[in-house]
Amino acid sequence: MIVESGRVAAIEGDALWVETVRRNACQGCAARAGCGHGLLNRFGAGRSSRVRVPLPDAGAGRLHIGDEVELGLPAAVLLRGIALAYLMPLALLLGGLVGAARWGDGAALAGAAAGLSLGVVLMRLHARRRFGDSRHQPVVVGSC
Repeated sequence: MIVESGRVAAIEGDALWVETVRRNACQGCAARAGCGHGLLNRFGAGRSSRVRVPLPDAGAGRLHIGDEVELGLPAAVLLRGIALAYLMPLALLLGGLVGAARWGDGAALAGAAAGLSLGVVLMRLHARRRFGDSRHQPVVVGSC
């Protein structure tokens, strides 16, 4: 399980809004000098983001705004989401490119653009369908 800590920013009905601060995990990585993520993280280190987390039944009365909480997300869900987000648009881009290449370079370019666009649309539809699924949302695993 991937665990991240944050601070409760708001409580609304059945959910918490938890503010997390982006940490720079690049200090322990050997590829930090040549990695694009490390470069982007240097510009965004310290920025916060808000995550909507379903309110746990046991924590309904004991969590308040400003409390420190730990959020957890199963690693399999995160890895599956990353693979789907990167691989589906890429596979459709390549499929469109190869499928239209027999009609010339312009058609190949248009096929690649159409494949990428279809991949992005399918990802958005998939994300909307999974939005309310509790298996794909972070949970409160502890409070500090």
